[in-house]
Amino acid sequence: MIQFVSNKGGGQPVDFETAILDGFASDGGLYVPTELPKISIEELRQWKDYSYTEVAYEVLSKFIDKTVIAEKELKQLLADSFSAFYHPQLIPNYALKSAPSFYIQELFHGPTLSFKDVAMGFVVNLFNFFLKKRGEQMSIIVATTGDTGPAAAHASIGKAHLNTWVLYPKELITEEQERQMTTISAPNVFAVGVSNCPDGADDLDVLIADLFGDKAFKQQLNLSSVNSINWGRVMMQTVHYFYGYLQTVDRVGEPLNFAVPSGAFGNLCAGSLARMMGLPVGKFIIANNQNACLHRIFTQGIFLKKDIIACQASAIDILIPYNFWRYLYFAIGQKPEKIKAWIAEFEKTGKVHFDRATFESFSKGYLADVISDEQTLATIKSVFEKEAYLLDPHAAVAVTAAHNLASKLSPNTKTLCLATAHPCKFPESIKLALGVELEELPATAKHESVEEAKMHCQRIYSCDYENMKTAIRRSMQNSMN
Repeated sequence: MIQFVSNKGGGQPVDFETAILDGFASDGGLYVPTELPKISIEELRQWKDYSYTEVAYEVLSKFIDKTVIAEKELKQLLADSFSAFYHPQLIPNYALKSAPSFYIQELFHGPTLSFKDVAMGFVVNLFNFFLKKRGEQMSIIVATTGDTGPAAAHASIGKAHLNTWVLYPKELITEEQERQMTTISAPNVFAVGVSNCPDGADDLDVLIADLFGDKAFKQQLNLSSVNSINWGRVMMQTVHYFYGYLQTVDRVGEPLNFAVPSGAFGNLCAGSLARMMGLPVGKFIIANNQNACLHRIFTQGIFLKKDIIACQASAIDILIPYNFWRYLYFAIGQKPEKIKAWIAEFEKTGKVHFDRATFESFSKGYLADVISDEQTLATIKSVFEKEAYLLDPHAAVAVTAAHNLASKLSPNTKTLCLATAHPCKFPESIKLALGVELEELPATAKHESVEEAKMHCQRIYSCDYENMKTAIRRSMQNSMN
């Protein structure tokens, strides 16, 4: 049975249930499996015509022993997790007519119209499943740049064993994203708008890490997180790489490139682990916006925090890609003492410059590009004018990067560009790209659920970042009374 350890090396190995419910490892590190299961080409051939949930069951069964979750229970958890998706295929592909070798993986057909729904619904259901067995209550805290929060909030509705707190930086997400959280009336869901965050959601990640570091508070609240620090999120996200591969290639075994709009590296960490498990990936294209945190890492070997830049693709306005540390653990051969030292160096100096051998070990098989807002909007306009297909800003970042780096890809290979959000969540960006007024936006720039949310009052906890450490503790403690 696979166990789970901290990528920083502290504490003892734990089982799957503990890793999911704890979120962070006891030493503040990220949980990783003691080994990555292997998936053969022959298995992939057998899965070629499987549905998404069938592929998900096969992949997750490699990590979850049947003594922990029985086959029937796991299949039911998966069915429940995707019952609210809008598309019968759950995650369809779209073949770009204007770029014949490029495909779009539409990851945005979940209840909050973001790829975060793909993993979040399942992970929240896992929490509730384990807590119900234990007869326990738990508080979940989540920081969001716009899409994680709504997904966590929606997935938590009606979960009797969970209180979910969603923190977001005011004015740094769209009104549509905010309303997806603040119009939820469920008594166990709390949306917290935090003003004056100088580094956006990265500040909120630091706050959450501080809360987890307070052992008495963590124990009192039975605190955990479903941000992508949670192993369950990364594990579940490996599935859409396997499924996307099987949906796109003509022959199982041929390489497929993936272009991924990237910020915190959670989604790309999952793809990277899928490749280590046996998925035939050509190149991963790391598509950064102007914050460029991952571009620096994968082209210069420098992990560095700079001032945040507000971009059109706002969900990837990230300065500290913390899931990179989880990927790096495997890339260098599972050496937690090195991960611990690098993290300590970054926390002390704000910078890590990796040595040449380390850089070569983690950068092989990756290409990276930085996409400006002007390029993002131009791609949205170009694709729409050519084939009436509307990209959201994040998908446009991925498509632009794939175009820019096409000459570095192997000839005759296909590229799957991940579309991580529905364009209706970014009307101002679509308006700028198409040069129209809001009331003139095409039908594909709207969605009935977002329009419906405009008709509801908002319920918001508000706080200034300066007072947040004290305020959030008090609010969370009061909610338990």
